[in-house]
Amino acid sequence: MGKDSIALIGFMATGKTTVGKALAKHLGNKFEFLETDDLVIKLAGKSIPEIFSEDGELLFRRYEIEACRSISKQSSIVISCGGGIVLNQINIENLKRNCYIVLLEASIEEIYKRIVKDGKESRPVINTGKPMEDIKKILAYRQPLYNSAAEIVIDTTGKSVNEIVSLILAKIKEINKNPLI
Repeated sequence: MGKDSIALIGFMATGKTTVGKALAKHLGNKFEFLETDDLVIKLAGKSIPEIFSEDGELLFRRYEIEACRSISKQSSIVISCGGGIVLNQINIENLKRNCYIVLLEASIEEIYKRIVKDGKESRPVINTGKPMEDIKKILAYRQPLYNSAAEIVIDTTGKSVNEIVSLILAKIKEINKNPLI
């Protein structure tokens, strides 16, 4: 059986949630939009900042692994993955079972601008008082992991959501000449 779902990966504030919702809507009623962070919250019974402060990042990552395992058993979904999903190779292996892995990227300046707009308090990994330095450091570490996981790479900087959705669908069509999507 071929792939019939799409997993959006990438650093925080690259557009995964916004693009994911638009992509699921574009694909029609049979597609459901999910976020790994929402699945983690459901598993833990608490918010992500609470998980980080009360239980630590290690337990958060364990919940994330369970979320990806669950996703690998579903079909016709568009999933927005947390920025650190690539830190555990098992997550990518699970996602690749039924998902095209699409990396959304943005410039560091654009990421910073989006995070400041959202409020850095909602991003526990960079809520340290030096968000620009944190972004650069974390992105430098994760970028090779994102690149090795991705089947498709889209730069979201300066593009509309509709442009990004169209680019993703065109790239999937290139990969799979007879796509289910």
